[in-house]
Amino acid sequence: MFFDLHLTSMLSKYKYHIRLHLTVLIFGLTGVLGKLITIDSYLLVWYRVGIALISVLLYFAFTKFSLKITKKELIKILLVGVVIAVHWVTFFEAIKQSNVSVALVCFSSSTLFTALLEPLYFKRRIKLYELIFGLLIITGLYFIFSFEFKFIVGMILSVISAALASWFTVLNGILIKKTNAKTISFYELLGAFTIVSIYLLFTTEGDISKLSVPIGDIKWLVILGTLCTAFAFIVAVEVMKKISPYTVTISVNLEPIYSIVLALIIWPESETMSFGFYMGTIIVIATIFLNAVFKKRFS
Repeated sequence: MFFDLHLTSMLSKYKYHIRLHLTVLIFGLTGVLGKLITIDSYLLVWYRVGIALISVLLYFAFTKFSLKITKKELIKILLVGVVIAVHWVTFFEAIKQSNVSVALVCFSSSTLFTALLEPLYFKRRIKLYELIFGLLIITGLYFIFSFEFKFIVGMILSVISAALASWFTVLNGILIKKTNAKTISFYELLGAFTIVSIYLLFTTEGDISKLSVPIGDIKWLVILGTLCTAFAFIVAVEVMKKISPYTVTISVNLEPIYSIVLALIIWPESETMSFGFYMGTIIVIATIFLNAVFKKRFS
């Protein structure tokens, strides 16, 4: 009886932390689903965003959430959505050109790009420890590039995706000062869906049959659009109201670890990498955690 009460009390106290790690684990599934889905990256992103938009709209209709926004802010957010679309396309293509482990570790270089872009947009000096950690991440990536050269295209695409992710994260840091987080996320999804739709309109030349999806991909696309995009976004927004940014940052840094572990369980042969890869991975992930600790200490 005492144990049950203690467990209930502990779950109640840490329920938002549990939700946060559940959300990070769901985000970690994105890379795995990217490998399971066989359609090309543009079509994958189009379906992902389309399904997510419908899901979020249903949620907003149920909660009677207003999407009113000024024209000026709308244009800015839609343009950020374009950046997000290119980020997702390069991310999924990186997985298809390499594998989940390589793509996710290289994607972790977003910390380096954020350290360079944040001072530029927020008009502050680059901190010494940010430069040192940036050099450490480059060292880790060098190890990975040296030992896994066969995945060079995937690694380059993943680093480009990381740079774009850092860019739209910094831009969101500016937008959030004037606009609600849920509103920003919806219109960014809309911007991403619009630009990919335009691309597909030209490349398919209006041939609807080119938008067809293998039956085996449908279930994975639904999970990706609803669970890994719409649901994860809604829960992440709610969790951030109760948990400090530092805790969120530390937890989000676990995403590549979750993804790599999941990929190793599902594809032990193709996801098992060289010693040099794991050396580089340890350097990159350890640096990301140290960066979060230093930000907390010097903030």
